[in-house]
Amino acid sequence: MKKRVVVGLSGGVDSSVAALKLVEEGYEVIGMFMKNWHDESVTISDECPWVEDSNDALIVAQKLGIPFQTIDLSKEYKNRIVDYMFGEYEAGRTPNPDVLCNREIKFDIFLKAALKLGADYVATGHYCRKEEFTDEGIVKYRLLAGKDNNKDQSYFLCQLTQEQLKYALFPIGDMEKPEVRKLASENDLVTADKKDSQGLCFVGKIRLPDFLQQKLKPKEGNIVEIPDNHKQYQEYNSSLDKLNGSPTEEMLKLMATPFAYNENDGQKVGEHRGAHYFTIGQRKGMNVGGTPEPLFVIGTDVESNTIYTGQSSSHPGLHRKGLFIEEEDIHWVRPDLALDNGQSREFLVRIRYRQPLQKGKLFKTDSGLFIMFDEMQKGITPGQFAAWYSEDELIGSGVIN
Repeated sequence: MKKRVVVGLSGGVDSSVAALKLVEEGYEVIGMFMKNWHDESVTISDECPWVEDSNDALIVAQKLGIPFQTIDLSKEYKNRIVDYMFGEYEAGRTPNPDVLCNREIKFDIFLKAALKLGADYVATGHYCRKEEFTDEGIVKYRLLAGKDNNKDQSYFLCQLTQEQLKYALFPIGDMEKPEVRKLASENDLVTADKKDSQGLCFVGKIRLPDFLQQKLKPKEGNIVEIPDNHKQYQEYNSSLDKLNGSPTEEMLKLMATPFAYNENDGQKVGEHRGAHYFTIGQRKGMNVGGTPEPLFVIGTDVESNTIYTGQSSSHPGLHRKGLFIEEEDIHWVRPDLALDNGQSREFLVRIRYRQPLQKGKLFKTDSGLFIMFDEMQKGITPGQFAAWYSEDELIGSGVIN
């Protein structure tokens, strides 16, 4: 009897080829389009990409001769993703909605809907791989980076559980993007030359400031420039010398705590319309000129509604040695490899999508997890996800504090 797979057809080339491969491999395939947004009270884009995407997904399904249906998840998407985004920005943090979309929508609500259709698996067009192995009689799953280093999307799946991976298939994980487009073209799929989507997952284009202003009202505040010889940086750098192989928790906290500023630490160089619209490392959108080097956001304070900036991408306020993840925000894709309190282990870490993997060491304490990097990291941003790997296997992740 054929195994049944529900494919999340997004109207893009990747999910189209994922469905094509599954058909060729002999699965019983059902195509399903997720309609995640049509709330006109909050406009994500002037365009309406989901209509075009839905039509393309339908055309692909017809071409492949598979059943097709649309599922409306807009209510759940608003509750779990959009409201979360607004809340995080309002709190002065920078969320990653794509990571949450995979955990909360594609591999939760969508998965449950697929299982109700009698599916054995759900499949997506992610560039990542899954391996199954047995350990002492227990079946376990590895989440591996995609073969295409330029397109690897394992980071976006860093919050998946073993139970979710059990049902997941990633048919194009062993392919590179040019191969995917070539296969789509050879099979006359309408999406073969379609550009990759930009913006929120399964939603489309989004101008973030415009989007946020619909819920988070503009509020004028000061832009303050912090000099690169601020005493905090001198103290921090002198403490780096004391960071050894077995640092104390006090030392770990010092290395992982974001720099804190007040308006007396620098000089006012401009005004902005809301600290919650800005994120660490941001360069554009401040409309401040006349500085020898470009200004970068090095800190935000939503309580005082102040943005702190520094000149140039090498400003010490942009660079830290470590980060901290609170206990409740730690997630192990491989729970059998979780660290116990007092344990430490070296991993490869990334703090944003497409960042090359960085060497680092994880330290587990009662309060949470510290990550100390071999080299200083630029733009460590609260609210984003740090993910750690062993070679090309994603082991765990957590929200940066």
